[in-house]
Amino acid sequence: MSDTANARQHMIDGQLRPNEVNNEIIIGAIASVCREKFVPKNLSGVAYNDCDIQVASGRSLMKPMTFARLVDAANVKDTDLILDVGCATGYSSAVLGRLAEAVVALEEDVKLVETATDVLSVESCDNVAVVAGSLVDGLAAQGPYDLIFINGMIDQLPEGLVDQIADGGRLICVLNDNGVGKATYVTCENGVVGKRVLFDANIPSLDAFTREEKFVF
Repeated sequence: MSDTANARQHMIDGQLRPNEVNNEIIIGAIASVCREKFVPKNLSGVAYNDCDIQVASGRSLMKPMTFARLVDAANVKDTDLILDVGCATGYSSAVLGRLAEAVVALEEDVKLVETATDVLSVESCDNVAVVAGSLVDGLAAQGPYDLIFINGMIDQLPEGLVDQIADGGRLICVLNDNGVGKATYVTCENGVVGKRVLFDANIPSLDAFTREEKFVF
C-alpha cells in the first residue's frame, strides 16, 4: 500500500469512524478519491490531516471529519442531482459524484473552475460538471436539485438557493450563529421549508455569503 493510501486509511480509521461516520457506502466513496490530487502540490503531504486546507484565497477543503459528517447527514441517494456550491478544486464534487447520479459543481473563481475541471477529468469523475457562476445565485437553469451542498460557513441562507431545492429535497450547510458554526439540514416539502441544527462545525467562511454589517449611529 502506498504512503498516500496508508494516509487515506488512517484518516478513515482515526478521524471518520471515531466520529460516527460508519456508512460503508460513504466510507467507500471517500476511500476511492485521492484527496492529495485536489490540494496544491506543496500541501499534498498534509492532505489527510485533521485540518481545513486552504487551496486558494477564500477557498478551503473542509477537514475530513466535518466533511464526512455533512455528507453522511445529507442522505445522498444514487438518483440524486446535486448542486455543490463553492466546489473549489472539486474534491467534494468527486466524493458526492461517487454517491449520486450527477453533480453540478459551482464555482465563481475562474482559476478554480479550470483546476477542478482538469483534476475531475483526470480522476474520471464523468458525472460531475464544473460550472462558473455566482455562488449566492446558484444555478436555477439546471435545477431543481435533490441536494444542495455548501462548502463553507455562511451567514445566512439565500432565498435564491432555497428556491432551487426540489420538492422533497434538502440543503446541507454550516450556518454562522454568532461566531459558532452550526451544521444545518434544510428541507423543502410541499413548499414548506424546514431547518434543523445537527452539530457544531466551525469551518472557513465563504465570503460570497457574508452578511453586510449595518452601520449604526
